[in-house]
Formats: sequence, C-alpha cells, structure tokens
Amino acid sequence: MGILSGKPTEEPLHYGEVFDLWTSILVGNSMIAGYQTMINHAGDDDLKKLLMEAIELCKQEKKQVEEILKENGIALPPAAPEPPEACLEDIPIGARVPDPAIAATLSADIAAGLVACSQVIGKSIREDVALMFAQMHTQKVALGAKVLRLNKEKGWLIPPPLHPKKLGDC
Repeated sequence: MGILSGKPTEEPLHYGEVFDLWTSILVGNSMIAGYQTMINHAGDDDLKKLLMEAIELCKQEKKQVEEILKENGIALPPAAPEPPEACLEDIPIGARVPDPAIAATLSADIAAGLVACSQVIGKSIREDVALMFAQMHTQKVALGAKVLRLNKEKGWLIPPPLHPKKLGDC
C-alpha cells in the first residue's frame, strides 16, 4: 500500500488542504462576528433567525475543521472578539444597516461559501476532508434556499433583468 491508500485520517494533508482548512476557520470567525453585529441592526425577526442559523452553522463547521487541524499539529487562526449586543433603537438611523442589505450580504456570503466548498472538494485528496466540505456545501444550499425565500417574501430580492419569453414562444 502506498502512502495515500490507507485510512484517510492517517494520511497527510497536502499544503492546499491545510491552507483551505485554516482559511475556512479564519473566514468563519469573521462571519460569526459579522453576523452577530448584523443581528444588532436587523429589525425583521425572520432575518434574525436566519442570521442565528448562519452563526450556528459557522460554529459547527469551525468545530469540525479545528479538530482536523489540531490532529495534524496546525496552529489555529485567531478568533475575532464577540461584538457587544446592542438595541436597534440605540443605533442612529443613518448608521443602521437596513434589513435588505443584511439579507443581500448573507446571500452573497452563502454563494461565496458554496464556491469555496466546491473548490476544496475538487482539490482534496483526503476523502474525509472532501466529504466534510461536501456536507458543508449541502448545509449552505439549504440555508441559501431559506434566505432566497425570505428575500422573495419580503420583497428584498433585486432580480437581474428577466427574460419574458419562454422557449417555444416564438
């Protein structure tokens, strides 16, 4: 048996996997702090729930990735400090981030996360790493669907130009 034909968790990580795992924690730390801040600005309760769901998802992903890095003796990136809670009414109107902008940011973050997960899956040679990011991808798809639904229901979605003709309508 070769070096990469045994138990995946006993195989070495390649430098790309190490970088991607480390970076996912760094980004996750930033997103957790950012979403906690966005909760302070959000007025819509449904949006707050999705932000809390996103935070929990980030924390869950972070925990999984940290285990792999620790098992391989790799130092973890620093965590962002937890922002203080604030009351929406205490934030001046001109300084508030509006709900549609928060929802759009959450949507964009999820879309970027899907691409990042796909890239990690594609370059991983350790099956456990690829499968972990495939699971994360699936969870992001589910959260993204909820955010899309919320954007549509609240009228916050800004669609690209829509093509009114369907195939066969010539």
